[in-house]
Amino acid sequence: MNRSDGRRPAPPAKSNDSDASHADGELLRLSKLMSERGLCSRREADELISKGQVFVDGVQIKELGTKVTRAVQIELGARAIEKQSRLVTVILNKPIGYVSSQPEPGYQPAIQLLTEENYGGPGIPDVIPQRLNDLAVTGRLDIDSQGILIFTQDGRIAKKLIGENSEVEKEYLVRVQGPNGQSGKSFLSRDNLNLLRKGELEMDGKKLKPAHVEWVNEDQLRFVLIEGKKRQVRRMCEAVDLYVKGLKRVRIGKLMLGNLPEGQWRFLEPGENF
Repeated sequence: MNRSDGRRPAPPAKSNDSDASHADGELLRLSKLMSERGLCSRREADELISKGQVFVDGVQIKELGTKVTRAVQIELGARAIEKQSRLVTVILNKPIGYVSSQPEPGYQPAIQLLTEENYGGPGIPDVIPQRLNDLAVTGRLDIDSQGILIFTQDGRIAKKLIGENSEVEKEYLVRVQGPNGQSGKSFLSRDNLNLLRKGELEMDGKKLKPAHVEWVNEDQLRFVLIEGKKRQVRRMCEAVDLYVKGLKRVRIGKLMLGNLPEGQWRFLEPGENF
């Protein structure tokens, strides 16, 4: 319902199991609760609060650090909702030889591919510098790998894809071979295939989460993960003596790379989500 001050209520967030495990009377920072509910990032929440664009149970909140209970209703002001609707998310088919984020000596960051000339989406691109400002990469894809890479201005999307509790799947097609050039399928034992699947491998001192791993053909595996440690797929293969000849990420959540040409990009379309 629109109110006389021009506000529109934000969609109410559904409770989850972690919410249910806390007493309604527990106090926590409003910005933290907004982030948990997927309304925005904590940094963005603080900015919205300072601008008077957050309302708790109908009351405008302007004081940073305000604490609330988990039972409160949170609404965003009309200006905040309108600003969120203009945030840009970009899908790039990253080629080999580009780094995902920080440039390395002799290599270019993938964000430099986001030019009008490289636009591969539908229609005529509305590419003006302001639309592509402040894009942040969400998730790693190493310099020797290719495939779908996401850049966004939207903290809600970044949190969903790479937040600490993200459950978004990432799918990879991986060409492999044994140490002496054998076909990967003839070399990899059933026990080692199960080792990749069951979450029994350790990386950086922690056990990995279970993964979906299956053969596509004699030399290609499909990996589906819900975590993204640095060079994780390559390191998992190394742990079972497989050599990675090629690695391509083809899906993040519900979003497929599809037929987007290598080195080209497009905007996330209305109705698409992760």
